[in-house]
Amino acid sequence: MDTTHTAARLRYGAGRFDVIIPGAYVVCAVTGSHILLEDLKYWSVERQEAYVNPDVILRRYERRYDKGMKWNYENKFGKTKR
Repeated sequence: MDTTHTAARLRYGAGRFDVIIPGAYVVCAVTGSHILLEDLKYWSVERQEAYVNPDVILRRYERRYDKGMKWNYENKFGKTKR
């Protein structure tokens, strides 16, 4: 089966990912652009999403917290920063 033109399905872990369904690329959760597996550097383990670059990650979290949640250290980690 030729997987050079198909999307892969991955399970994202801390510092690594496992290929569930082979393919050449994954799709950025924010922009929809294709990310070749050899170029994949940014993803969310919690959300199981891939991102094309760090700026896109920031956009994703800004969008999430603009919907009524204010992002701060306490919301993210459940404790006050000292």
